[in-house]
Amino acid sequence: MSYRGQSWRTAPLTRVFAAAAEARVHETPVRPARRLKVKCSPPPEEPKPRCGGSGATEATTESQLPPAERLRGPSTDHGLRMEVMASLFKRFVRMKERLVIGLAAFTIAFTILIVMDLQLDLGYSGHHLLPSHGRLKMAEDPQRDTVYNNFRRKFLQRLNTSKEIISGSGSEPTSVTPTAVEIAKNSRLRTTSSSHSHDDFADLREYVELAEGVAVESSIVRPSAESSEDNPTIAEVKHLKLGSNSTLLEKFHLQIRRQELYPKGSQLVEDLLHFMAIQPIYHASEKSGGTQLKLVIDYTNKMQALFKPMRFPREQQTLPNHFYFTDYERHNAEIAAFHLDRLLGFRRCMPVTGRLLNMTTEIYQVTDSDILKTFFVSPAGNLCFHGKCSYYCDTGHAICGSPDTLEGSFAAFLPSKSAIPRKVWRHPWRRSYHKRLKAQWETESDYCNLVKELPPYNEGRRLLDIIDMSIFDFLTGNMDRHHYETFKIFGNETFTLHLDNGRGFGKPFHDEISCLSPLLQCCIIRQTTLDTLLTYHNGPIKLSSAMRNSLAKDPLAPILWEPHLQALDRRIPIVLQAVRDCINRNAEWSKILKSEKEETSDTVPLNN
Repeated sequence: MSYRGQSWRTAPLTRVFAAAAEARVHETPVRPARRLKVKCSPPPEEPKPRCGGSGATEATTESQLPPAERLRGPSTDHGLRMEVMASLFKRFVRMKERLVIGLAAFTIAFTILIVMDLQLDLGYSGHHLLPSHGRLKMAEDPQRDTVYNNFRRKFLQRLNTSKEIISGSGSEPTSVTPTAVEIAKNSRLRTTSSSHSHDDFADLREYVELAEGVAVESSIVRPSAESSEDNPTIAEVKHLKLGSNSTLLEKFHLQIRRQELYPKGSQLVEDLLHFMAIQPIYHASEKSGGTQLKLVIDYTNKMQALFKPMRFPREQQTLPNHFYFTDYERHNAEIAAFHLDRLLGFRRCMPVTGRLLNMTTEIYQVTDSDILKTFFVSPAGNLCFHGKCSYYCDTGHAICGSPDTLEGSFAAFLPSKSAIPRKVWRHPWRRSYHKRLKAQWETESDYCNLVKELPPYNEGRRLLDIIDMSIFDFLTGNMDRHHYETFKIFGNETFTLHLDNGRGFGKPFHDEISCLSPLLQCCIIRQTTLDTLLTYHNGPIKLSSAMRNSLAKDPLAPILWEPHLQALDRRIPIVLQAVRDCINRNAEWSKILKSEKEETSDTVPLNN
């Protein structure tokens, strides 16, 4: 090929470029590969290359290529290789970035899970990832000299002694479990014999007086740090006002304060109790969740209450072979717990009242859920139902009327979580809920030292509220305290709600010392709580009498079996003795008491 008589190789460079551009215009672009496909389209001025058979290719010689192709062929291949390498490098960089991001996300998620697991195991929130009883821990020596171990051994010895007395005067041991009647007789004998030597715990009063003006951090009896002025209501915090058609329950919700559910002597509480006990029921439905049967009761004015039915008489005790987490819930325990909480000055239980229902007209005819399928008539002719729940919701554990009348407890509803959110906390002294294993606090006497280092127990009122709750549970005999709740609107400086008390008041002749573990291990108590216990212990009105008078106002009175009331008076000095042991254990305070006594008793004349 020549350009105006000259070879294109000898033409000036500009002419070569012009010829190449002219060739590009007339040719159809082809792939830069050296091997051509079967179906190819050569430039119009060039003859078609011969192609082989189906799928065959042949090499194109350099002389058959146009000048432009021969000019750019090797450089184009190199460029394509560079583009492919660049593309692969970009993909590698992207994969590397994704891998790094994935590893970082996994590391962050793993760290969060570890932190959450530590928090949940020590009581920060209301859920549980890995039970503390599922971890291997070295058990503490049960003979270690601590307040918790010594106190527990002392009462175990008392229990063993009472069993020996009940078993008879013979020297041969017996394996028969003493009956409730025998334990009651022995309890009355011990009460009668000990009534002549009444301990007024005057040293505790003296301790409180001497503790004034001393550093709070080293004191066992702590004054209430809450200010009566800094006690706003929900209405004040949320800037809400009552409407003209507000219900009693809405009024109750808006007057909830930072330090209490309701003020002392609230008439609104009495009105709410009366309303739940007499107003007609508009609708009844089964409450989802929970282990046992509960119904949500709707009234005509959109008020709601939580109904727990009666399962057995008040004299029925907790079955000896039942664990605390499989025990039945008692409707009268919910009622009695509310009255006890109010008498102790806590005011952290929602109002609860008793009511006698007609199962036919007030449950069966006003419900439309699946609970209808569980109604039946027993062989005795009583109307029964069992609902659907985790435990005791079958024909063998049905709830039956007499023949269709049924007792139950009606508890006022808390504010909805959408309006007033609540935070669920895992109780730091939660039991293992296992039939063989123990929780960490049951094997470590200094467990409280670990709890004190964690928020919210390292400051503020929360730890004192936990101690109050432990005393409350000890008086009721409630071992089923796994979580508790607080109102988020008030932050951490607010009270703990005393909810789900249905498993209390089941063992009137047994004192569950393990409920006092927070008190025995932390050795602190709120001063107002101690004053209340001392007042009921020394009279003139005993706690049993105050409870009897308060429960007499309930529509289902009498609410408690008499031995349960006697147990309250028996358990108060046990709590006071635990506080005394803590004080005696504290060497610093023992020295203070001793020096004060010496100063008051010794009158040494001054030398002039």
